[in-house]
Amino acid sequence: MAQFGRPSTDTTRDSWEEDDGTTTNIFDQIDETASDDADYIRTVQVPTNDVYVTKLTSVTDPLQSTGHIVRYRYGKDVSAGAQIDITVQLRQGYTNEGAQGTLIHSEVHTNVGVFPIAGSFTLSGGEADTITDYTDLYLRIVGNQV
Repeated sequence: MAQFGRPSTDTTRDSWEEDDGTTTNIFDQIDETASDDADYIRTVQVPTNDVYVTKLTSVTDPLQSTGHIVRYRYGKDVSAGAQIDITVQLRQGYTNEGAQGTLIHSEVHTNVGVFPIAGSFTLSGGEADTITDYTDLYLRIVGNQV
């Protein structure tokens, strides 16, 4: 049976905000069950290693090493025009930037295009087997102007 870990709380928020500029509970802009490009989170227009981390809702161990897929959408505002790179990471046991826990997978998107772009990655068997606590997973996103 398919399970979905969705953003459930803002753990770290360095210069990230909702599409309307507010900064309280921005995870609720990206926790939908189906893609909704009407709401999103963003960095400032000139990000410098700006970090956003959200804890994912708990899922149970599927007792298999296949089918672990992380899906997201990303992009930049065309008016900014600069080269923006985004790194998306799945981590276990993240506390803060000084204690980032275990890196499960990292995906880098260089010179991202205009929003919205569908992104995803599938964990290898070894990466999936690294997960020991499915109640302690985090999505870490870093935006950076090059």
